[in-house]
Formats: sequence, structure tokens, C-alpha cells
Amino acid sequence: MAESKSHKQGKGSAARTEFPISRGRRLDAVRGKHAIEVERGGTPQKIDQALSRLRTQTNKNKILRVPQTDMGLAVQRAQQKNMNVTVTNLAKTKRKKA
Repeated sequence: MAESKSHKQGKGSAARTEFPISRGRRLDAVRGKHAIEVERGGTPQKIDQALSRLRTQTNKNKILRVPQTDMGLAVQRAQQKNMNVTVTNLAKTKRKKA
């Protein structure tokens, strides 16, 4: 399925998009020292999958971009997994550290 316009905008103009990681998975974008994952599905399972993709990047700042209505859920899930992640909305105007 093709990416939506908002998904592409969330990745930004990163140098490497669709970055391959282990087990045939792909991280949305890697920009310098930042690993970016955009997750538009607001279910806990989808957010957990996105966090597991970010967990593979050990020496990068991890950014999870979700719709603003799902930011609280994403922060809660990241705290349960003891992950240092910055959760932002898709427009990049609000952020929360988890």
C-alpha cells in the first residue's frame, strides 16, 4: 500500500528513507543522529511495533511521530518499555519525552 501524504511529510527530507533493519523490517527514516518512525495507526499494537523498530537503533536519538490524539498513548507505551523516545505529532509542533 502506498504511503499517505502525511506519512511522507512526517519523514521529512531525510537522507535515508526506508532504512533496512533486522528481520526484513524497515525503519521509516534516518537523518544524521536521528532515527524517525511515523506511525499513523493509533492502536497499542501498532505503536509497540513502531517502538520495536526504533529500539534497533542504539546510538541514535529516537523520534516517534504519531497523530496528536495518540501522543499520550505512545508516551505511555514507551515508558512501559523503558525507552528514551521523543514523541511528536505529525506536524512537528508538539513533543513529549518518554
